[in-house]
Amino acid sequence: MKAPHVSSASRMKPTILDTMTNLTVQDLALSFQPPLPLKNAHLMTLIPRYVPREISLADLPQESRLFTVEPQSRLQGFCHWQTDRKAFPTVVLVHGLEGSSESRYMRGITAKAFRSGFNVIRLNQRTCGGTEHLSPTLYNSGLSSDYRAIVKELIYQDGLDRIWLAGYSMGGNLVLKAAGELGRSEPALAGVAAVCPNINPTVCAHALEEPRNWIYHRHFVTKLKERLRRKASLFPGKWDLSLLDKIRTISEFDDVYTARDGGYRDGADYYDRAGSRHVLDRIAVPTLIITAQDDPFIPYTMFTEAKIQEHPQITVIAPRYGGHCGFYQRRRRDEDPYWSENRILDFLRGMRPNRS
Repeated sequence: MKAPHVSSASRMKPTILDTMTNLTVQDLALSFQPPLPLKNAHLMTLIPRYVPREISLADLPQESRLFTVEPQSRLQGFCHWQTDRKAFPTVVLVHGLEGSSESRYMRGITAKAFRSGFNVIRLNQRTCGGTEHLSPTLYNSGLSSDYRAIVKELIYQDGLDRIWLAGYSMGGNLVLKAAGELGRSEPALAGVAAVCPNINPTVCAHALEEPRNWIYHRHFVTKLKERLRRKASLFPGKWDLSLLDKIRTISEFDDVYTARDGGYRDGADYYDRAGSRHVLDRIAVPTLIITAQDDPFIPYTMFTEAKIQEHPQITVIAPRYGGHCGFYQRRRRDEDPYWSENRILDFLRGMRPNRS
């Protein structure tokens, strides 16, 4: 399918950033105004996932592609290329825990970015989106090497010279970690955006297991168990499932299965080493972190440390409300309700708020 023409006018559609002068990070955080009922963090986290929205990508060109990240492991990506891909910047999207390339937020930001003049690649993490057969391992929060490999393939095989990484939740941690590890080694890496990233999995797992978060916790544990059973049917004998029914928490699952599968000593070792917090100081490209001060299981205090707040390349925008990757705003004349998607797009287009 031929790519639709992207006019300069559509690439420069006015947004909130174009209409505010001397915009600061605080201004931008305050610009997020949720509907009154969604000031409840749990409602904000859950309801936007069920609000009807147009997320069809039928009018976008699409190419399925397998990226080899290790000798026996491939990640599936859905590439939406502009007519001349080398003439346009590229954004690589990574979903969160138990999400996929088909998640609503992945499709939503894809449509916006493509129509604003970007190549877009929607990735499935290992085993996700029906790709259990493409890798003998499980996915985990520390596999930033997968995304470093993809960036390098796009640079050296495809000849792309302006590549952005963007991720949500677990995917946000992965792209931040990849960027920190790459440092200044790949000038084609233009920047990174992360929404509600779990930069310290130890803290986030503890928060997720709090009683008030039972609905999310139960969902993740149930889905992880189901995925492991599907995976085990494809690789008989690789995992001992005798303990699976006894597992009740995500930390137990990660200790017994995720950590050992990923080469970590145990769950505590995995949670510690997988966090991007260890390499944030090495990030050398413009980086946007959007998180909510009321996120139920990504504690805001993680982002208040001086090494993040004072980092010259990192901008943290943290509205008082937003839940976990919710950020559904009141009706506006100039943009749709999906505030964080719109702010990512502003960032990709080169708009930077003042730090103070």
